[in-house]
Amino acid sequence: MVFYDGGNEMTHKDIFKDAFPEQKQIGGSHYKSFRIQPYEFISKNDLSFFQGNVIKYVCRYLNKNGVQDLEKIKHYCDLEIKKLKDKK
Repeated sequence: MVFYDGGNEMTHKDIFKDAFPEQKQIGGSHYKSFRIQPYEFISKNDLSFFQGNVIKYVCRYLNKNGVQDLEKIKHYCDLEIKKLKDKK
């Protein structure tokens, strides 16, 4: 759809589709019901990669992959523990 102003083409509606990527989810709707999106929480709290993945999988496991996501949580916790131990 193209919008017109007095016969002149103004803009195409799709110009705004990528303007708000935080409102788009690719590959399901398992995060849509949250008041705060996991990426926003992770970003605003400067969480590490491993911490961020724990948050992501904790948020989605009931609505996506169940036990598999719980296993991923354990895996990322183990990786974070290793990282901390390796720093000592």
